[in-house]
Amino acid sequence: MGHPPRKSGSDKSKTGKPTPRTGDGENADTRPAFRRGDMPDREAILRFLSENPDRASKRNIAKAFGLKGDTRAELKDLIRELEDEGLIERDRKMLRRPGTLPAVAVLEITMRDSDGDLIARPAEWLEDHGAAPKVTVRQSNAGRERGKSRSPSIAASIGDKVLARIFAAPHGKGMSYTARIMKILDRRDGLILGVYRSAPGGGGRLMPIERRGEEYAIDPDFTGDAKDGDLVEVETAKLGRMGLPRAKVHAVLGSVEGEKAISMIAIHSHGIPHVFPAEVTAAAENAKPAPLSGGREDWRHIPLVTIDPHDAKDHDDAVYAEEDPSPDNPGGVIVTVAIADVSWYVRPGSALDREALKRGNSAYFPDRVVPMLPERISNDLCSLREGEDRPALALRMVFSAEGRKVGHRFHRVMIKSAAKLSYQQAQAAMDGNPDDKSGPLLEPVLKPLWNAYRVLKRERDRRQPLDLDMPERKILLTPEGKVDKVIVPERLDAHRLIEEFMIQSNVAAAETLEKRRQPLIYRVHDQPSLAKQEVLREFLGTLNLSLARGAAIRANAFNGILAKARGEPYQDMVNEMVLRSQSQAIYSPENMGHFGLNLMKYAHFTSPIRRYADLIVHRALVGSLGLGEGGITPAEEAALENIAAEISTTERRAMAAERDTVDRLVAHHLAGRLGEAFDGRVSGVTKSGLFVSLPQFGADGFIPVSTLGLDYYHYDEAHQALTGEKTGLGYRLGDGVEVKLVEVIPLAGSMRFEMLSEGQKMPKGTRSFHKSGRARRGTPKKPGTRPPRGRR
Repeated sequence: MGHPPRKSGSDKSKTGKPTPRTGDGENADTRPAFRRGDMPDREAILRFLSENPDRASKRNIAKAFGLKGDTRAELKDLIRELEDEGLIERDRKMLRRPGTLPAVAVLEITMRDSDGDLIARPAEWLEDHGAAPKVTVRQSNAGRERGKSRSPSIAASIGDKVLARIFAAPHGKGMSYTARIMKILDRRDGLILGVYRSAPGGGGRLMPIERRGEEYAIDPDFTGDAKDGDLVEVETAKLGRMGLPRAKVHAVLGSVEGEKAISMIAIHSHGIPHVFPAEVTAAAENAKPAPLSGGREDWRHIPLVTIDPHDAKDHDDAVYAEEDPSPDNPGGVIVTVAIADVSWYVRPGSALDREALKRGNSAYFPDRVVPMLPERISNDLCSLREGEDRPALALRMVFSAEGRKVGHRFHRVMIKSAAKLSYQQAQAAMDGNPDDKSGPLLEPVLKPLWNAYRVLKRERDRRQPLDLDMPERKILLTPEGKVDKVIVPERLDAHRLIEEFMIQSNVAAAETLEKRRQPLIYRVHDQPSLAKQEVLREFLGTLNLSLARGAAIRANAFNGILAKARGEPYQDMVNEMVLRSQSQAIYSPENMGHFGLNLMKYAHFTSPIRRYADLIVHRALVGSLGLGEGGITPAEEAALENIAAEISTTERRAMAAERDTVDRLVAHHLAGRLGEAFDGRVSGVTKSGLFVSLPQFGADGFIPVSTLGLDYYHYDEAHQALTGEKTGLGYRLGDGVEVKLVEVIPLAGSMRFEMLSEGQKMPKGTRSFHKSGRARRGTPKKPGTRPPRGRR
């Protein structure tokens, strides 16, 4: 998308002298070179955003360039064009260049340089942006920005996770970053996790457990009891001017081959808190059961049931349904959902609350769960156990026969779950195979639930949320913690029933709080950017599929594409590309709707045991509806933007750790099978080579383009293909291929393959696409680096 030429302005200030630029990231005079009032060109806007991340809003851009009146509207159009072209991206109200750091970011301090300065890297960084930038951290005075000259400094150390203000300055071909710490989010006591490798002459080295980690030398006097191959924690020592940084073994956690090592590596490397402080554990142990008083209603007579995975240890939600007896709503249903009342036990500002916010959510691994709350709370007092009194925040929702909601109301109650059922158990009963527990519940409880689901499904079918067919794989482990097998759990109506009841509950929570004008945290999912839509549209065109154009695209437009691809050889390829085109769902105090679910108002409410966002929504409901103690406080309301940013970060942290654990488990499992052939599918195409997934194991590896053969390969983004220049043969996203495993790096969770399958004849015009380019040959890309993945 082009843009008409604009005046770029002068390189001088109003005085006629060149604008000074000191080159220092924090103190530089970064005023743009322009003549005030003139509309800047695209390059000037991009340069300003790069050099001024702390002032990168539309309002500040207009102020910096002296734009008023019509030129402000013109600036808005230009910014929209740059967004659509993918040249800038929006982070709430701030704008930034892709691959640059925002004005405020969460950093992980990883090492010291030779001058003793702390060096950090961003806690979140997309792999398709290249290597994460290093940031020099300044141990500055925390109060100086507020005009307090005597405030104590914030002293951070290696391993800490900090919230920092970022300062950028041009440096060579890129940007140089410095940071000033605003808040320490997580202290790691300066300990670093790695694998100890002994050296022949004594001592050894600490090998990093993540791709971007540093390697350390360990002197013979500082190895402790570590043996070759042990997973160890080390303390870092002061760096010398030459050679590797040095470290001292602090603790030995056991062999890296042990059953608990794999998930511990991910937990440690992603900074997930996994040990509860003593005061948090004490607060949980001293908690008393909630009383049936203070306005709490007695709903223990209602036969609510929990329906969860068979191995679930905590139960957030219980459900019940019945026909609506009102003659004004023929064929209608009443759905009752009760959610654990965590807000009664976890009060704002308490030790339990601070730790829950720090964790943000529970993290789930094949061999363990790292809970957001101690077991006394999550698995006992708040878990809706069968036959035991438990406090809950509940709502009754009334739906018409067409599935449209007539009304809803929240209550604070005491319930007693009538039964704990698994998804498979409930489904089997409905399919005619009840057992001793589900049989007596079939007529009074299960059949009314399924009837209510059929009613709600009518409205869901009309709403048409995004319907991606991306089955999730589950790793089953042996008792020793090794990979046994990878399965794709069957998707049952029981799963869909609970999912739809929870979605409707989340909608009701958002609607109630909006009606009360109560600040809250929404779960938002923005529509795909126009740039991503265009990439997808060009790709679909190669399959003779079309995607409607327009800024106000709806989820059902993607569903039409997915339906046409169903049953075709390219079905998986289309599902993958549609997924990659989607934005990432986040938490925000500002509502922008949920594109994937096709809902205007949506807030997470149904899982307060494992998500902090839901706890905030519970507190907001308790406070705004006058339901008793534990409501939201003014301080929390004022901090919702920061809380939303923190829990969005912890959610992505948990997902990355869970994914890395699966990769490492599979890599360890296959480490002894070098040279074997496997059936795979091309899951990603880049200029550097092909990513191939192994459906049997749910993991992927890399094939460098330099190993594909003697031909030169061209990368075609539209066709998602690598095509040989001489032969015209190549490989496309979604192709079934046979590969040989030639390298495994278990600690990094990465694998490298060799292609055994012949390339296929590429469609006509594949190599003529304007973004095609000759693929690089020579140094192979490091195995295991993933293609970009979208997430809803």
